[in-house]
Amino acid sequence: MTIKQSWLTVLLLASSCSHAADFLVTDPAGEPVSPAMVTASPLAAPPVTLGDMGYPPHGVTNRAAVTLTRFTDAAGRASLAVPLDAHSIRVRALGFVDATLSAPAGEGPIAVVLQPMSREQYIASFPSNVWLSQLRFGGDAGLKKTFQLNCAFCHQQASPFMRNERTVEQWLGVFERMNSYGARLPAEDHRRIAELLQRELRDLRENPQQVPEPRPWDPYLAGYEITEWPIGDGFSQMHDFLLHPNGFVYVGDNLFDRIYEVNPETGDYTVYKVPHRDGDTTGGILGNRFTVFPKMDNTMGVHSFAYSQRDGNIFITPSMQQALLEFNPETKAFTIHEMDAGYYPHTIRTDDQDRVWFTLALSSQVARFDRDSGEFTLYDLPARSVREWLVLKALPFIFWMDPARRPQPAPDREGTGLPMPYGIDVAPDGRVWVARLYANDLAVIDPETDEVTMIDFPYEGPRRLRADADGKLWIVAFQDSLLVQYDPASDTFTDYPLPVRNEIPYALNVDRERGVVWVNGNQSDTIMSFDIASERWRVYPMPRQRFFTRDIEVAEDSGAIYTSNSHFPSWQTEGGVPTLLRITPLAQ
Repeated sequence: MTIKQSWLTVLLLASSCSHAADFLVTDPAGEPVSPAMVTASPLAAPPVTLGDMGYPPHGVTNRAAVTLTRFTDAAGRASLAVPLDAHSIRVRALGFVDATLSAPAGEGPIAVVLQPMSREQYIASFPSNVWLSQLRFGGDAGLKKTFQLNCAFCHQQASPFMRNERTVEQWLGVFERMNSYGARLPAEDHRRIAELLQRELRDLRENPQQVPEPRPWDPYLAGYEITEWPIGDGFSQMHDFLLHPNGFVYVGDNLFDRIYEVNPETGDYTVYKVPHRDGDTTGGILGNRFTVFPKMDNTMGVHSFAYSQRDGNIFITPSMQQALLEFNPETKAFTIHEMDAGYYPHTIRTDDQDRVWFTLALSSQVARFDRDSGEFTLYDLPARSVREWLVLKALPFIFWMDPARRPQPAPDREGTGLPMPYGIDVAPDGRVWVARLYANDLAVIDPETDEVTMIDFPYEGPRRLRADADGKLWIVAFQDSLLVQYDPASDTFTDYPLPVRNEIPYALNVDRERGVVWVNGNQSDTIMSFDIASERWRVYPMPRQRFFTRDIEVAEDSGAIYTSNSHFPSWQTEGGVPTLLRITPLAQ
C-alpha cells in the first residue's frame, strides 16, 4: 500500500464513520455563540507529486487537503464528521478572536470559549466591502463607479493590502500596471483618483470608527456545510469552472493553462495541461502583459467552460487565441478549433442543438460553432459611434503588429472602442442573450433568423447573466450593487438591491429547479442567494478572508452550489492558495 493509498483509506474510514466530533462554542460568560464558523483542516496535507513549474505533471492524480466547515446552532453546538487526531480546528465568529485547536481530544462536546476582540481588532477584521463603502471619491459618485468598474474585477479593493499608505506617484504606477493587465481606467482620471485614494484611505485608517459593521451572520447557516479543495498555488488564478454530469468539477487555471479535474467525493484531482503549439508565446496574441510575475505559462488563457449535452465533451474559451478548445473527459484529448476572426473568446454556453455560443469581448461579436459542420458563424454587435466602429474595424491590423508596438486606444469613461460583450446564456426558448459590460446594453440573437436585437440596460455594468425556467433574464449590475431581472415578454426591468453594502457582483447563476438566483459577492467574502418567489435573500460567509469569486455552478440533484476563489493575485487571500468551494444544504 502506498502512502497516498494509506492516507486515502484513513480518510474514507473516517468519513464513513457515523461518529461526529461535537463542539460547544460559548463566550467567556458561558453564553452560546451562534452562528460561529467551525472549520476542520488536515494537520498534514496529502503527499503531492509536482514537477512541472511547481505543479502536478499532465495526467497525474493528487489529493487536495480538504477542509470542512459548519456553523453552530442557537445553542452554540456544531458537529463535524472528521477524525480529530488528524485535524486542526479553527473557530471563528464576528467580534471574537479566532480559536485554534490542534488535534483536540476528549469525551463529549469539545468546549471552545471565544474571547471578544478589542474594538481595534474588530474593525480590522471587517471585509473589504464595508471599508470600500466609505470611500466617497470627493463626492463624485460617477468617479467611484468608474474606479469600481475598472479596478474591482480581479481583487478586493479595500483589503489590508490595498489600504496601505502609498504616495500619489505609487498609485499612478499601480494604475499604469493594472491598465497594462486589461483594466480601462481613463488616463484623465488617474491623478485625481490617486490623490483621493491616498487622502481618503489615510482618513479611514486614522479614523476607523467611520467604517460600518458588516452584515451579521444568520441562524439559518447552521443548516449548511462548506467544503473546500485547495488547488494550485499563490500564482494560480482559478477563473471559471464547470460541474459536469459525470460528477467531476473542471477548474481552469487561467495563468497556467491547466485544467483541474476534481472528484468532490474523494478529493482527488488530476491536472491536464492545455496544448501549447509550436511558436506560441506567453500571453498568446495579446502579448505577455504580466512580465513582473515570477512565473507564467499561458499561451491560451483558459477562460470559460460549457459541456455538450450530446456527448459530454467540454468546450473552453482560450481568451488569448483565435480558437475554441474542446476537451474529451473520457479520452482526455484536446482539440483546437482554429478561427480566422474575432478576438478574446470569453463566456461560453451550449444549446439544445449542440451548438456552442460564446462572446468575443474585444471585437464586440458573438460566435457560434456548429459541431456538425465544424464552421464558425460570427454575429457583429453594433458600434455605438463612428469612432468605435473605426477602432473595431482596425483590430485585425492592430493584432497583426508586434504586441510591444501596438497602439493602445486611450480609455474613457464610456469605454469607447470596447463595448465588451461579456456574459451570455441560452434561454429555454433557444434565444441567445448577451450583456455588453461597457455599453450598458443587452443583445438577443434569434438562431432561427440570425436577427440581432439590442436593448438598453438602464443600470451600469451588466456583467454576466442567466435565464430562469420562465425565460426571464437575471443580470448583475456590477457598479450599481444590484441584481436585475428583465422580463422579455413585458420588456420591463426590476432591480433588487443586494443584502450587503457596496458589493460589486461579478456573476450569478440560476437554480431553475428551485427558483433561486445565486450571486457572487467578491468584495464581502460572501455568496448570496435570492429566492425568486419570496424575494428573500440569504447570505453565506466564506471560510477565508479575501475570497473573490467569478462564477457559480448548481448541482441539480441536491441544490448544492460550487464556486472558486479566484482572487488575483491568489497569494493575497487567506491561506495563500485558490480553492474550489461547495455549499451544501444539510438534510433537515
